[in-house]
Amino acid sequence: MGNYLTRERNLTLLTDYYEYTMINGYFHAGIQDKIAVFDVFFRRVPENGGFAIYAGLQQVIELINGLSFTEEDIEYFRKKGCFSEEFFEFLRNFKFCCDVWSIKEGTPIFPNEPIITVRGPLEQVQMVETMLLVTFNFETLIATKASRLVRSAQGRAIVEFGSRRAQGYDGAMLGARAAYIAGCAGTACTISDRMMGVPASGTMAHSWVQAFDNEYEAFKAYAETYPDNCCLLVDTYNVLKSGVPNAIKVFNEVVLPRGFRPKSIRLDSGDLAYLSKKARKMLDEAGFPDVKIMASNSLDEYIIRDLLLQDAKLDSFGVGENLITSKNEPVFGGVYKLVAIENEKGELEPKIKLSETAQKITTPGFKELYRFYGRDNGKALADYIVLAGEEVDDTKPITIFDPNDIWKKKTLTNFRAEKLQVPIFQKGVQCYTSPTLEEIRHYCAEQMDTLWDEIKRFEYPHTYYVDLSQKLWDTKQRLMEEMNEQ
Repeated sequence: MGNYLTRERNLTLLTDYYEYTMINGYFHAGIQDKIAVFDVFFRRVPENGGFAIYAGLQQVIELINGLSFTEEDIEYFRKKGCFSEEFFEFLRNFKFCCDVWSIKEGTPIFPNEPIITVRGPLEQVQMVETMLLVTFNFETLIATKASRLVRSAQGRAIVEFGSRRAQGYDGAMLGARAAYIAGCAGTACTISDRMMGVPASGTMAHSWVQAFDNEYEAFKAYAETYPDNCCLLVDTYNVLKSGVPNAIKVFNEVVLPRGFRPKSIRLDSGDLAYLSKKARKMLDEAGFPDVKIMASNSLDEYIIRDLLLQDAKLDSFGVGENLITSKNEPVFGGVYKLVAIENEKGELEPKIKLSETAQKITTPGFKELYRFYGRDNGKALADYIVLAGEEVDDTKPITIFDPNDIWKKKTLTNFRAEKLQVPIFQKGVQCYTSPTLEEIRHYCAEQMDTLWDEIKRFEYPHTYYVDLSQKLWDTKQRLMEEMNEQ
């Protein structure tokens, strides 16, 4: 089998096993080539937030482009003893031929709207479910958490520190990428820099200080090695009695004589508000008002917000486990649902999934998603889902309504409509040029500026409405009534 961690990985079998039992069943039933449409969407924002940040499209593209089955894969299925020869031929001759649309990475997204749409033969659209969801759910989760942290810091840098507590190797790497898209300044994860271009940085751990006879010698050795980037961890023993005084001494004796200015100190324990104020005063009085103070130690957005409310003298934050695992709510509930399938006439017929829980009833049909922006201020006003091919005329007023509380209506004027999904694959061929990571990060920042501050609140954010066109709403109601009568 080889070494999973170091070999080049073919992730085609990154699926739930039932995808393949269903595909084999489709062949048995003779419906494998029916054209079907599936949507990726989610039902609620983690931590009751106002929005999520979409990340992971680049990895989705890479996974789809890498789809292929080896003879070893086929032999694996053969040994299971429940698959047909027709199924094996399907695997042997597999070539992805679906159409895929997606919202762009870095876009703020909202519940119940199609993020990724896949259209193609039933056996193929079924197969990609798991790989789409594991990619979308994890990276979007971390990007969303990172966005909350970035907002809490009020312009101060957030650095992702979580590799050692990430949920596995890919979690560490892709989490750093997602965090960077959402506004983090960089990561401590070296491989994310090497492989994905996420800026990596780091200075010292407590073990560096402990490795020397005393704290002063440790700081001196580090400053002699990196005089142009002297950043010292000052809490190994006692921040105020030894850490900061020794740092100041080394700044004066080693860094300045070499013609450089020291960069920063880091606090990793204790009362960060109190210690940062005292350290700031000591640094200023010693002639180092430009030396920054960084804080780490199990931080999250609420702790950071409280520290700043207490006037903590902190310039940047390193955030580890609470970011890389989205510890407060570590699951993003994205789902992949069939919304249309070809009928006997060769037409796409809308399909619906009902539930005793209203929130789990799907929105049927092959759809398109628009975002309305105010022409006067560029702010996002609402998202609007229509059946594919419906005209959306942004030169005329349009009345939107809450799909659940339909009496809540609003007429929009002076807006522009922008279609959010773009083609990614056409008949299996990639037609989308992926932006660079820096371009995605910049785009995300631009899109964040289109959101009202009320939507960005951590507690009780304003509800951003995702509305259905009248035609789509009517279609949904009709299917609900028809299914209930069966």
